[in-house]
Formats: sequence, structure tokens, C-alpha cells
Amino acid sequence: MAQQVFAYIIHKDSVPDDTALEMIAAARKLDPDASVAAVIAGADLDAVCNELASSFSEVWKIDDEALAYVNAEVLRSLLVLILPKDGIVLVPHEHFGMDLAPGLSIKLDAAYLPDAVDFEGVEDGKLKAVREEYTGQVSTHVNCDISQGAVITVRPGSFKADESKSAAGKIVDKTAEAMEGGLPAGARRFLEVVEAEVGDVDITKSDVLVSVGRGIEDEDNLEIIFDLAKAMGADVSCSRPIVDARWREKSRQVGTSGQTVKPKVYMALGISGAFQHVGGIKGAPFIIAINKNAKAPIFQVADVGRCRYRGRHPRFYSRAYRQDQ
Repeated sequence: MAQQVFAYIIHKDSVPDDTALEMIAAARKLDPDASVAAVIAGADLDAVCNELASSFSEVWKIDDEALAYVNAEVLRSLLVLILPKDGIVLVPHEHFGMDLAPGLSIKLDAAYLPDAVDFEGVEDGKLKAVREEYTGQVSTHVNCDISQGAVITVRPGSFKADESKSAAGKIVDKTAEAMEGGLPAGARRFLEVVEAEVGDVDITKSDVLVSVGRGIEDEDNLEIIFDLAKAMGADVSCSRPIVDARWREKSRQVGTSGQTVKPKVYMALGISGAFQHVGGIKGAPFIIAINKNAKAPIFQVADVGRCRYRGRHPRFYSRAYRQDQ
């Protein structure tokens, strides 16, 4: 595959998102010899660009004060001026990426492939990719014609981050080229930043989390969970159904619509592991999963797991076991 691969980088407070290095791993799966260029937009980008340059072959930046709070509608019009028509653009499949990618593919007249979790190679200009349906219960294998370019959103956590830091990337300032006609007008505008509510416990700072989901069945069972967390020196978090049932406050919810956490150990009790939940777990924690559904997606990301249903003998899972099968 001779096409150039680009990765759009999400960042905050001059720190690139964890998905930045995952995009490199995804690009390597597309083409082991790929030269991956990072693309980033915002204001005061020198620090984040210097950090990215140690991992990417090139860093293309659009740096302007007007982009301090960039929105996808404006960014699409800027990116189309600098990206080649036949390039492959990887975007994290999170809220901003899901807003940016579909419209960008239209402007580039390129194929669009959302929420990819794996790549199985390119043959005759067609990419063989894997997606998941029904909250991970079913994997679908799709062929996508990328010969004329493509915009692909990649699910966070699907690829192990490439932390080799072996590049000596060149920083390329694309601001003048992208902003030649001024800042595009958009129907949306920035109003304010609303920080997530922090409750009595800030789970974003926790090293060990015991997280509960719908599988605990009854609110009274939370007492056992808190006793377990106390014995482990952990904090208690939860999935969205627990918040929707008003058993726990929103500040304890892990996921794309809740808090993003980076614990060293994460124990998931009765959590199916839909990507909306797993997307809120960053870093590389040791994940322990207990669930009565042997096909629950959480077992695909867990280091160890246990499943027992209706008195049957328990099944034990480990990452090493799955790799051997």
C-alpha cells in the first residue's frame, strides 16, 4: 500500500490523548512499512508537537488562536485544504472523532469506515477490517475500497499503543495553507467548557477501581461491593445502568459519557464491556472481569476473567489462554 497514512490527534492542555500512540499501531497493521504523519489543530501547539515528533515521521500542525476551542465543522474545511485526496486518515472513535470523520470523508470524496477494531490486510486496494456489532457480541468482517483514500475511525483500546519513541519527526507548519482564506464560517460556535462533576471520590485519580454494572441485580448488593473495595484499598465506580437506576452518582460512571480513568487495576463486576464503557478506561490497567455471560465483550479486554452461570462449573479466562487458542 503506497498511500500515505495520517492520524488526527486529540489533545488537551498540551497533552496528546492516549489514542495518539494507538493510531501508530493501527497504521502499522494497515501497512507495516507505513510512514505515519500526525495531524493536529489548536492553539499554542509547540509543546504537544515536540512530544509527537518523537513518535511520528511528521507532525502537520494548524496553529492559530482562533482554534483554541476548535469544532469539527470548522476543522473539516481546514483539513480538506492540506490532506491529499488519496490518503488514509485515522481518527479516534470518540465523540469529537465521530463528529469530524463522516463529513471529512465526504469533503475528501473518500471512503468512510467507522469504528474499526482490527485490520486484516489490504488486497487489490480493498481493506479487510473488523467491526463489532450488538455491543461486541458479534464481529463483522468488511471489505472497504480505500484505493481513492479513506477516513477510518478506530475504536480506542483496540490497538496496543506503540511507545517505541524511535522517530525523529519533522514538524510541518500547515497553518498558512489551511487558513489562507481565513477561518471558515460555521453554524456552531464555542460557548463554554463545562467540567465533569467531581463527587466525594475522584475516580480519575484512583489507582484501583472496583466497578459494578447491571449484573449486580439489586442496589442492596452495593454494600458487598463497598466492603470489597475497602479490603482492596480501592474506590467504587460503575457503568451507566447503575447511574440511570440512581444507585450511584454520575461522578462515579466510567465510560465515554462519564469519566475517563487510568487505574493500575480495574475490576469489572457484572459489566458487559460495551465499547462505550471500555472507551473510558485508558492506560494499560490490569483488568479483572466477573460476568455470567461467557460471551460478554469485557472478556476480550480482560487480563483474567471468571464466568459462572446457573450452577455450572466456573470458566476462567486469561489473556495468555486466549492467545493460545
